Amino acid sequence: MPSLPVESQGSGETFLWLHGFTQTRRSARNFLSIVAGSHAVVTPDLPGHGEASGISGDLDATAQMVRAICPPEPLFLGGYSMGGRVALHVALQNPDAVRALVLLSATRGIPAPNDRRNRIADDEQRAQRIETVGVEIFLDEWLAGPLFESLPHDPEERHSRSSDGAGLASSLRNCGTGTQRFLGDELAKLTMPVLLIAGANDEKFAGEALEMGLSFPDAHVALIPDAGHAAHLEQPEAVARIVLEFLATY
Repeated sequence: MPSLPVESQGSGETFLWLHGFTQTRRSARNFLSIVAGSHAVVTPDLPGHGEASGISGDLDATAQMVRAICPPEPLFLGGYSMGGRVALHVALQNPDAVRALVLLSATRGIPAPNDRRNRIADDEQRAQRIETVGVEIFLDEWLAGPLFESLPHDPEERHSRSSDGAGLASSLRNCGTGTQRFLGDELAKLTMPVLLIAGANDEKFAGEALEMGLSFPDAHVALIPDAGHAAHLEQPEAVARIVLEFLATY
């Protein structure tokens, strides 16, 4: 099994954070530095991203790679968007390994098979677009989309994003939302505390957080006012405060 590159900061109980699509283990530095004030924050590069650009794997295989870097004791696990979906798979594969789960702008997947097929086709077009125009143009287009219309301009955050086109295209083909089975009926198996966060202005994912909250036995939902899809980049202090308050309870 390939080994994922890992970075760590801070000390204390482990909080393993999984980044979103196009990001790397060095992304979301402001949010993670606040959390690292009281926790050992561990961030891997996920397959297709950063120094793991040459590694590929579907969501189940990626979850196994993540589990391989986890300490033996139960840990706090969190993830954003694609990373949140990976975190769900880690928790479903190894529920006893997760002390508490934090999901930001995550989803259970797409319920209807035809809609999943359509999403796979859309992501294939995105993968081909990356291969045609290159990463920099694709990132300009990706970040100009409606999901990120309220994202502040931050050159350092942009610089932290993955620069390997083949890796990003592979990630879309292997771990895109359409490739994920719908997890709705499986979430009731996860009895650990779960914090679901979304930006209040991100109507789709705010609604998904509320819906997911009905499926977990022990769920807590937090909607961040005046924030969109990447709430931890738009309002790192507010999101970190909510996460730390949640972790302190467990």
